Amino acid sequence: MTPVLSPNTQAILLLTAPLIAGRGAASSDLLSPGEYKRLARHLREIQRQPADLLSPDAAEILRACQPIIDESRMQRLLGRGFLLSQVIERWQARAIWVVSRADAEYPRRLKARLREDAPAVLYGCGASGLLETGGLAVVGSRHVDDALINYTMSVGRLAARAGRTLVSGGAKGIDQAAMRGALEAGGNVCGVLADSLEKTAMNREHRNLLLEGQLALISPYDPSAGFNVGNAMRRNRLIYALADAALVVKSDVNKGGTWAGAVEQLDKLNSVTVFVRSTGELCAGLDALRKKGALPWPNPRDTDSFAEVFNVRMPAPAPSLKVGFSPLDGPSAAGATSSAAEPLDTAPASQNERESRAPVDAVFDSRSPTAVSEQHPPITPDAVAPTGEAKMLPQSETTPADVLFGAVRAAIQQLLSAPMKDAEVAAALKVSNAQAKAWLQRLVDDGRVEKLTKPARYVARSQPSLFGHESA
Repeated sequence: MTPVLSPNTQAILLLTAPLIAGRGAASSDLLSPGEYKRLARHLREIQRQPADLLSPDAAEILRACQPIIDESRMQRLLGRGFLLSQVIERWQARAIWVVSRADAEYPRRLKARLREDAPAVLYGCGASGLLETGGLAVVGSRHVDDALINYTMSVGRLAARAGRTLVSGGAKGIDQAAMRGALEAGGNVCGVLADSLEKTAMNREHRNLLLEGQLALISPYDPSAGFNVGNAMRRNRLIYALADAALVVKSDVNKGGTWAGAVEQLDKLNSVTVFVRSTGELCAGLDALRKKGALPWPNPRDTDSFAEVFNVRMPAPAPSLKVGFSPLDGPSAAGATSSAAEPLDTAPASQNERESRAPVDAVFDSRSPTAVSEQHPPITPDAVAPTGEAKMLPQSETTPADVLFGAVRAAIQQLLSAPMKDAEVAAALKVSNAQAKAWLQRLVDDGRVEKLTKPARYVARSQPSLFGHESA
């Protein structure tokens, strides 16, 4: 990854990054992810890009953006150029690279799968090319017993032997065990950190892992940021987006980052197949995820059976409905199919991205008592199964309400090629206004539909970007 920041990335950092070295009054003005998303969308509409906010005619562009973000607020943020130059030197001294959605080097997987919700800026160190290799995401609770630690390490080792990248979050417990197992077996690992990237980059213990291209660490948060529960929850979607399949080893029910990330993937994003551990001690959280559509982990024992995991797909959604038919009319109403959203940016990854190397800190949370150097006896994923026949978690199907929404979703998006009121959507689908509003709100939450005001209407979000290099 090139250490030189593009003009677009510099502008985005000035607008959104705290620039920890220069904490002050301006930090309270930082644009939130939602605010920046609206600003970037507006810039595309007026055929501009973030770097133009630093150009000689910036005053005119700032006035054009006044309806979205207050002009004086933007001026204060963009005036932090000296602080930015200081913090860039600090990052470079620690081999931390920075890339924004406006750069061709930005991970295409994140841009294609998360679109406007992909982080505006990513900080990282190590072999950035690993971010495009896919692989298996392994996630789970922080507080687990030794049996699950050993089980998870064996999954990481098998991924390494199969030549698949292991993606996880670097937190103590399941995350660290999976990453440790893969690294000890000589595999490649991507760690998506929620905090302390700069501190991690300064530790010498695992520096060779990054220098040799075995490890990449990234974070959507400032390299000096400390732990924050909200940040830890939000980064989970990046773990799934970087992988080809995911395994949840342990989860609580209705609480915690593991649960929230898996549910978001199952209910909204649907970018990868989600598996849950199917042997060993039963877990209420895994059972609940099965009821939401997660699949039982097939417990592969060798590299060939492990490779088959990536050919498994989540059950296909029910067929969409033709516009003008009621979802309650029966099979004759089905027929229209949903078109897949196209990636906002398909620029090829640069050669620098493939060759980047950097020093790194401990992959693992410094609060964890477990170190990479500790030796663990070889174990297969089935070794933690209880004595006798392995206990399988019960399987459940998707709820009828989810099936119905999956069937009507494409029909609503087709209707909303032009703005419509909720009552008009209800009339076209022959359902109640309350039902139409509920479906529309789900589509708004999913990012597929935008709600307009004055008057209140809904419209399908247009997919193509005016700027191939900036997909906000």
